[in-house]
Amino acid sequence: MSVPVADVPVGGGKVVGQSVVAQPTEGSFTAFSSTCPHAGCAVSEVTNGTIICPCHGSQFDASTGDVTGGPATAGLEKRTVRRTGDTLVVS
Repeated sequence: MSVPVADVPVGGGKVVGQSVVAQPTEGSFTAFSSTCPHAGCAVSEVTNGTIICPCHGSQFDASTGDVTGGPATAGLEKRTVRRTGDTLVVS
């Protein structure tokens, strides 16, 4: 899976398929599974460094994937992201 760097704003991110890609700070990219571990819903947005699940309001740190607000009790599964020019490749 790949996404253009320009589609991932600083402090925000983009949900692409079964992954969510974030840029918590300028030039630093992270990627996680987009599946919330609480009930299996897909996270929907990344705002102000927080990944949000719309189903029950769980929140995750966009830098680490760790839970910052429940009801989820586990963080998002980490994925590998690497930058190749103007593209981010997630595996």
